[in-house]
This record gives sequence, structure tokens and C-alpha cells, in this order.
Amino acid sequence: MDDEHPLFTTRFIKALRSLVKLHHSIYPRIPPQGIFFESLVERAFLAVGWSRAQVIPTAPNSPSHDLTVGKTKVSVKTETGLGTKPTRLSITKLCTTETGEWTSEALIRHVLNHLARYDYILMLRAMLSPGVSFHYQLLDIPLDLLRRIGGLTALPVGRRVGRRSLGMDVPGDGGVLFHVHFDGADGKCQVQRLWVENCRMLLEWDQLTDA
Repeated sequence: MDDEHPLFTTRFIKALRSLVKLHHSIYPRIPPQGIFFESLVERAFLAVGWSRAQVIPTAPNSPSHDLTVGKTKVSVKTETGLGTKPTRLSITKLCTTETGEWTSEALIRHVLNHLARYDYILMLRAMLSPGVSFHYQLLDIPLDLLRRIGGLTALPVGRRVGRRSLGMDVPGDGGVLFHVHFDGADGKCQVQRLWVENCRMLLEWDQLTDA
């Protein structure tokens, strides 16, 4: 990290890493995922001086942000599956789009409106390393990067009968930045193959476990 992040400070990152280590003292083979990681993020903010009145989690499975810190709205994501790669990330559910019109224009508008609810997206990624340990990446995913879907067109993909899935590549300088998939089966908007180098790496470390 080149300079101090306005919200994810050095003290916060250190506290969060310590909490991940504590998690592994109880669950040595399972990285923190979903609402469990959200809880660790909440505790890390409290540990560095934010008050309980300033750190407010939203209801589980809420369609908006996951945590309000002061006046800042944070979405918390994890990627911990066996297919997690060090150079490209995936967000399996950026948001859900089950309701409304199933067209490229409507779906992209829905995602942009959803992104407008956040100030930051914080992601923890875990990759299994040789031996019983994990390699972790803690990332700040730029919202402006995801907003590049605006003005593009998602096209039908796959052979599903009924509501077809839609997909599109998001171009950038010199190639594709990431792929967006609107799943016709479950209504999720997924971000696939986003280059990690285009995100802000807050911390990268190896977590050894005892089991």
C-alpha cells in the first residue's frame, strides 16, 4: 500500500489481519466467508476506535451495502473457493436482478443504481497454499472500474431454455478488463476474470495454520 487509505487505514488492516488469524485458531481449514467476514470487518473498525454508534451493519442478505462506517457505505465481499486465482478475481453476486425487465439496458441500469449505494467494495480473497495454509489478498475494488459497464450491451449466451443469460466483455486499454454475466437462472449479476492488478492491494500475506 503506497499511502494511507482514507477508510482502510494501516491500523484497520492490521486489526483485520489479526482477526483473520484468530478465526483460523478456531477454524484452521476454513477461511472467513460471507457474513462471518463481514463480522470481522465490523470488529476491526471497532478495534481501531470507531464507536458502536458509528459502525452499523445492515440486515443479512440486504440488497444494499453491508456496513456503514460513519457516513461511509461499504460492501464486503469474499472469494475463497478452490478456483480462486492470484491474478484474476470473481464476484459471484455483485447484486441480484430477479425483478424487472430482462434486457441489457435495464440490467445495466440496475447494476449502476446498485453501485451508487456504495462508497467502497472491500474484498478478502483466500487461495490454498502448499501445506495447510492460505495466501490472502485484501483488496479495495474501484467502483469506477465496475461502472465502465455503462453504455455497453450484454448479449444472450448459453443454451438455457426460458430466460436466457446475458454476458459482455468490458474493454479497457489493451484488452478486456473483466466479463459481466447476468445469470438467467438465478438473476445474479456476476463479475468474472477481473484483473487483480487493477484493484488497490491493501495487504497480501500467507496465513499458516496449525492443522
